[in-house]
Amino acid sequence: MNNLSFNRLTQVAKLFLKLGIIGFGGPVAHIAMIEDEVVKRRQWLTQEHFLDLLGVTNLIPGPNSTEMAIHIGYIYAGWLGLIVAGVCFIFPAVLITGLFAYLYVNYGTLPQVLPLLYGIKPVVLAIIMNAIWGLGKKAVKTRKLLIIAIAVGLITWFAKVNEVMALLLGGILGMIWLRSGNQINLMIIGLTTSTVLQTTATVNTAINNHVSVPLWQLGLFFLKVGSVLFGGGYLLIAFLQGGLVEEFGWLTQQQLLDAIAIGQFTPGPVLSTATFIGYIIAGFPGAIVATLGIFLPSFLLVAALNPFMNPIRNSSWTRPFLDAVNVSAVALMVLTTIQLGIATLILPKANSIDLLGLAIAVIATILVIRYHINTAYLILGGSIIGYLGYNYMIM
Repeated sequence: MNNLSFNRLTQVAKLFLKLGIIGFGGPVAHIAMIEDEVVKRRQWLTQEHFLDLLGVTNLIPGPNSTEMAIHIGYIYAGWLGLIVAGVCFIFPAVLITGLFAYLYVNYGTLPQVLPLLYGIKPVVLAIIMNAIWGLGKKAVKTRKLLIIAIAVGLITWFAKVNEVMALLLGGILGMIWLRSGNQINLMIIGLTTSTVLQTTATVNTAINNHVSVPLWQLGLFFLKVGSVLFGGGYLLIAFLQGGLVEEFGWLTQQQLLDAIAIGQFTPGPVLSTATFIGYIIAGFPGAIVATLGIFLPSFLLVAALNPFMNPIRNSSWTRPFLDAVNVSAVALMVLTTIQLGIATLILPKANSIDLLGLAIAVIATILVIRYHINTAYLILGGSIIGYLGYNYMIM
């Protein structure tokens, strides 16, 4: 390995280890942080290239943010970069989750981190809005693409269409409309939309045949989940409920709820919940097997797909499809941000706006958009303000 390759590998390791440590807020926030680092600060990728990767990863199973990290590691530092980026991004979450699992099994308690998260969540909103602003300006190249984004957003919001089906709908409409240059055929929209709505139910309910004996079968269960997991953490919860609680009885309902809570307040990919569950079911070996099972498909899929990215991006047929998928992905990010904003800034008991949380979000938005403050400093500042505010103002 020459010095250039080693230096690039070191840069990849440092970046994604840092992002794995500060990566609170779920996949949309992770993607926003990755975009800020690799597009704006380091300029490893153009914004167009980043959008293309985002569009493709949204159409394959697995955790989107982890797959983005793996893609970028491969592009910047080759095959070793692919492995290093993914492992470094996942490792902090797995380590922290494994430690929490040990404390949970041996002492029956979970750490109290709500005061820290109180200030981090509004900062995450600001980071996501910054990413949406930058990606949106690049993705919405024409009025037609803007119409597609709005249509996909409305269909997803009101019809509750699965995210992958919404992206496919946007891509198909874009390929037909953008390539033909004619007015879009309303009949085609209607037929395509109804097909997507019917297929959504199939995607959400198709996976039901799980094996039933621990340790290697525990790994196989998570391998199958990692291979078909469209739709992120919410669909993961459905798989775990149906398989581990109801079908096999390996977990109690309370243990599953605690595992989900761990996934929500630890940084990094939410799929590290598998580490927690694996430890509960089969100790340290179970944690390793479950973790490998759920993340391995992402590495394999990206390794198989990445060499074909340039032909996909440059094809006269797939380019309109990818452009439409990209704006559809931005539309879904907007919807997710609205949902996160409601959950973060509305106090459920009082049914009123959380003024301190709103102030943190506004200040963080100004700092990240106007002054380009590093996300790590914003998260650190938000956690300190949130801790003080939660303990001395709210409580």
